[in-house]
Parts: sequence; C-alpha cells; structure tokens
Amino acid sequence: MFDNPFSMVVAIVLITAVASIMRAKYGMRRDHKGNELPLFDNSVQQQADTKAMQEEIARLKDRISVLERIATDNHGAANLDREIERLRDR
Repeated sequence: MFDNPFSMVVAIVLITAVASIMRAKYGMRRDHKGNELPLFDNSVQQQADTKAMQEEIARLKDRISVLERIATDNHGAANLDREIERLRDR
C-alpha cells in the first residue's frame, strides 16, 4: 500500500486531518507550545454572564406571556390599560 512516497504523504495528511477533527469535536485545542487545552474555558466571568442572560430570558418570557394573555383576552380597553401600566412599572 505504501510503495511510493505519494501514498505515504496522503496517509500522513489523512491521519493529521482526522486527529484535528477529533480534537475539535471533543473541545481541545493546542497552544503555541503544543500543549492541549480545553477549547471552551468556563471562567467565573462567563458563568456570571450566562446567569445574567438566563435571568434576562426568564424576564422576557414572563413579559411575552403577559402580552399574549393581553392580546387574547376579551375584557376591554380598561383592563388592557391596567396591564400595560403594570408592565411598565416592572
């Protein structure tokens, strides 16, 4: 199979490509010294940002549910005005 240099080069390139794909799939990267490092660093700042985003999403979901309820209720304009004012006060 490896009788000529061309097939050996192709095999080496193929092995290197497969190894790179596997490293990316499992979240590993290499630094300039060749050390394997995790691709995603869950630092304290990232965890705080994630928590803040999750809280914001929860607030937005709550507002959307209130707006959906307002849009589908048939109780008149007075209730609509009160609901809108209640949302503004949050």
